[in-house]
Amino acid sequence: MDDSEPARKASTKRLVIGGIVVAVGAAAVVALVLAVQPAAPAHIAHQPMRDAATATHTNPSSAFADGPIGPLDPSQFAPGACVAFAPTHGDQHRTVFLDAGHGVPDPGALGHTSTGQQLEEKQLTLPVVLDAAHLLQAKGYRVVVSRTTDTSIIPMTAADLDSSGETSAAKHDDTVARITCANLAKAFVLVSVHFDAYTSSNATGAMTFYDPGRSFSAANDSLATLLQSDIVNALDATGASVHDRGIQSSIGAGNSTSEQDRSYGRILLLGPAKAGYLDNPSTMPGALVEPLFITNGAEGSLAASPTGQQAIASGITTAIGQFAAQSAPAGPPVTTSAATGRP
Repeated sequence: MDDSEPARKASTKRLVIGGIVVAVGAAAVVALVLAVQPAAPAHIAHQPMRDAATATHTNPSSAFADGPIGPLDPSQFAPGACVAFAPTHGDQHRTVFLDAGHGVPDPGALGHTSTGQQLEEKQLTLPVVLDAAHLLQAKGYRVVVSRTTDTSIIPMTAADLDSSGETSAAKHDDTVARITCANLAKAFVLVSVHFDAYTSSNATGAMTFYDPGRSFSAANDSLATLLQSDIVNALDATGASVHDRGIQSSIGAGNSTSEQDRSYGRILLLGPAKAGYLDNPSTMPGALVEPLFITNGAEGSLAASPTGQQAIASGITTAIGQFAAQSAPAGPPVTTSAATGRP
C-alpha cells in the first residue's frame, strides 16, 4: 500500500500548531501553563545546550553587531521564548530562525519507541533545534529560536485554555508569535521542526513542506529540497533507511481547528497574508520539516535518541549552509541602539 496518503492526511490534521492533544482537564492544564518555569522532560537529551540556553536567557541586555542577544522582547513572549544566540566562531552576518514545534500546553503528536516508551512531539523537536542552533553558531550564524524550554511562545492565561489544551484562538496566536519572532530577528531563513504521526504504525518516512504562494516561492522550494535531501542523508548515515517522501506544498496541509483555519487552508507559519487572520506573515524563505513518524516504533526510537536528533540537526545545518551559499549576499550588519540593544 502506498503510505503517502496517510502522511498527507496526518499532516492536515496536526501540522504547525495542531497535533494530537492530551485529554486532560482544564484545571490541570491551567496549573501546568501558569508555572513560570515548567520542568524539562526527563528524557530530553543534550542538557549542556539547554543550560547554555538558560544562561543566555538571563542576560537580556547583551547586544551583538547583528542584533540583540538573549530574549528579544520579554514583554510579548513567554519566559524562555524567542531567544537569540550569538555566533561562537566567525560571523556570517546572518540570522537563522529555528522553530521547535509545539510546547506546553500543546504536546503535538503522541508516539512511542520500539520498546513502548511514550513520546510527545514537543519533547523531541526542542533538542533537535538546540543541537542545530549549536552547530549553526559554530559556523558563524546568529541563531534565534522560538523556545529554549517546554513553553508556549505567548504568555498564556486561563482564558487561552480548554479541556483539550489550548483553545483554537490560542493555537493561532501562538503560531503568529513564532512568525513575529522570526521577523523581529530579521532572519534570512526560517526552519520549523516537527515530527509526523498516523493512526497506523506502518507509516514511515521524511517530508518537508514549503509554501509555493509567496513572492520568494522559488527560494522556499530550494530550501525545502536541500533540507529534505540533507536530513534524509544524515539519518541514513546513522544506519537507518528512511523513506524519502520528498517535498510537499503546504496548500491543504494547514491546521484545521477552526473555520478560519480551514478557510486559510495552508501552513500558517509559512503562508501569505490574509487580512484579519494573518496580517503580518513571515518575511523570509522558510520550510517545515517532518523527518520521522513517531507512531512507528523504529522511527520513534530514532527520533528520541541523541543519535537521531543530532543527525537531523546536522542535516538542517548543512542545508542552511548550502542555501546561504546560493542565495543573495547578506546586507550590512544590523545597527543596534546602545540604549535598548535592539535594531
